[in-house]
Amino acid sequence: MDRNRNVHVLLVDDEESFRSSATTIFKKRGFDVTSVASGAEAVKEIKNGETDVVVLDVKMPDMDGNEVLHTIRRLKPNVKVIMLTGYGSPDSALAGLREGAFAYLTKPCDIDLLTLKIREAFFEKQGFSGAGLKVRNIMVPVASFNSVREDWSVAEAIELILGHKTIVTASVEEEPIEVVIGNKTIITTTVDEGVHRCVLVRDKGDRVVGIVSFTDFLQGLESTCMRFLEEGSTALESPPDVTPTNSNIFTKIVRDLGKKVIRELMLDTPPIIDADATLLEATNRLLSLNVRRLLVMEGNEVVGVIREKDIMFEMAKIIR
Repeated sequence: MDRNRNVHVLLVDDEESFRSSATTIFKKRGFDVTSVASGAEAVKEIKNGETDVVVLDVKMPDMDGNEVLHTIRRLKPNVKVIMLTGYGSPDSALAGLREGAFAYLTKPCDIDLLTLKIREAFFEKQGFSGAGLKVRNIMVPVASFNSVREDWSVAEAIELILGHKTIVTASVEEEPIEVVIGNKTIITTTVDEGVHRCVLVRDKGDRVVGIVSFTDFLQGLESTCMRFLEEGSTALESPPDVTPTNSNIFTKIVRDLGKKVIRELMLDTPPIIDADATLLEATNRLLSLNVRRLLVMEGNEVVGVIREKDIMFEMAKIIR
């Protein structure tokens, strides 16, 4: 049994757009994904494939989800099934859980929650207890985060993080589109994965050298404001015919901050933790450094990010 190997996920849904979006996101989260459009295809894949976890829509044209679930339980009782539907009801959820579904979630579903449930299902299938989890088991992989260059301006970084477009790599099989931010062109998909509230910072060699968050932007705003108060209006670049007033000072400070480069907002030493550290060690490090996320290291390489949110999800699981 290897808890560090990729989880093999079978996605079953008759909506092509959902399959495409979810497949992209799952791959970026480090899963091996097979997607099919019908219950019959799902049964065939279960018979012939090596599936760990099935994400199964309840409403499908040929076989409904509960029927597929029943067949999966008969063929491969060790495979875990997460029921996912936009048309659920308490009765259908209860029927699925009685049949042996691992979890029952409603679309649209928070991607972090669904990812958590997939990992939980995999660990249960493999016979792992939550007490033995390491940071690598619940971290969010690097590929899931947007990245900026350390020499980018703050304005360009904010445009990217609030646009919350998912940058894809060549390994993701989806037609990309180009989005222009300032004078830079970013290759993205149309998948909206939600705002992570932070972005990774890379150097010219594409190596991850840090991380910046919403808090860092606000602290940069505060320091710019303090400099303005100390040095007066000449500290900010503004048209000569405009006199700073209470109504426009915020605008001037923000514009001044926007011209700074990202490396000016970064900590000299980024907060890191080893991928094989325990969750208690991660908790202690988050608290001691007074940060909300840590870069996860495997040797000299950044492989992911662990957030306080990820640990909270694990705490909730144990409490339940």
